[in-house]
Amino acid sequence: MAEPPEHLPVIDVSPLLGRDERARARTAEEIGAACRSLGFFYATGHSIAPTILDQLDGASRTFFALPEAEKMKIAMSRGGRAWRGFFPVGGELTSGKPDIKEGVYFGEELGLDDQRVKSGLVLHGANLFPEAVPELKPAVTAFMREAERSAHAIMEGVALSLGLDAQYFRRAYTDRPTLLFRVFHYPASTHEGWGVGEHTDYGLLTLLAQDANGGLEVKTRDGWINAPPIPDALVCNIGDMLDRLTSGLYRSTPHRVLNTSGRSRLSFPFFFDPGFDARIVPLPGHDAREDSDERWDKASVHAFSGTYGDYLMSKVSKVFPDLASQQIR
Repeated sequence: MAEPPEHLPVIDVSPLLGRDERARARTAEEIGAACRSLGFFYATGHSIAPTILDQLDGASRTFFALPEAEKMKIAMSRGGRAWRGFFPVGGELTSGKPDIKEGVYFGEELGLDDQRVKSGLVLHGANLFPEAVPELKPAVTAFMREAERSAHAIMEGVALSLGLDAQYFRRAYTDRPTLLFRVFHYPASTHEGWGVGEHTDYGLLTLLAQDANGGLEVKTRDGWINAPPIPDALVCNIGDMLDRLTSGLYRSTPHRVLNTSGRSRLSFPFFFDPGFDARIVPLPGHDAREDSDERWDKASVHAFSGTYGDYLMSKVSKVFPDLASQQIR
C-alpha cells in the first residue's frame, strides 16, 4: 500500500481546455491518481483569470465590512425557495454545530419563466445582490461562468481517467448541472470552534479559490494535512456523487476549516453537481458497496435511492433547519 501524500498534488488542467489528445490523456491519468489516493488536488491552468479572482476578493471584502443590518438586506429569508442570500456568523450548521463563518449563497441565475422556477423547485431561482456593493454581481457572474467552464473540462478528465469517453458525464448528468456558489468569510477570532467542521461535499466536483490566509485541512488515512493556498491555483475535490458513481474507487474526502491566521479569511467554493432530477447509479462495472462504517458521519452515500435533488435537500436542510422548515413543503 502506497504511503498517503503529505501534500496535495498539483495538476495543470490546461490540456483539458485544449485538443491535444495525448496531453489530455496524461492529465486524466494524473487526475485519476489523485482521485484514487486522496480525492483532492490543486488545479492550475484553469480558465478563471487572476483579474476575476482579484475583483471577487475585493468586492467580497467590501460586502463583509458592511454593518450587519446592511448585509441582512439580502438575508436568505428573502430569497424564498431559491435559498440565496446572506447568513450571519453561526447561521450555518455542520453536524449540528454552528460554523464560525458568515457567507452569501448564489446559484445559477434563473428567471420567472424558467420551468424549474415555475414549478417551485427548491434551490432554483434568482440571486440576491447587495445594492451597497454593485461590483459584487459582475464579479460573481464572471467567476461562476469560468468556474463552470473549468469544471466541465475537469470532468472530461475524470471521465477519461475512468475509461469513459470524455463527454460521458455531460451527457448523463451535467447537461443542465446544479450550480451552487458560496462566498464565505471567516472572521479573525479567538472563538473556539471550527470555521467549518468535518464534512464531505455532496455533488460531483468542487472548485475552491481561497485567499492567502489558509486554514483548509484534508483528512488522510494517517491524519489531517494542511491545504495551503497556492497563488492562482484552485483546490479541487470530488463529492459524494462521484464516490457513489464509482462505488468508492474515487472517494469523497472529509475536510474542515480552522482560521488561525489572526486575519479575516475568504474562500470561494463552487459546487458543480448533477442535474437536480438525475438519478445516480453506479457506473458500468462498479458495483454498489456499503461504506457507512468508514465514513465520518456513518451515513453511506451508496444506500440512498432517488434523485440528486433528493440527496442534496436531505443534506442542505440540516445546514439551515429553520429555513428548511419554512420553505420545504
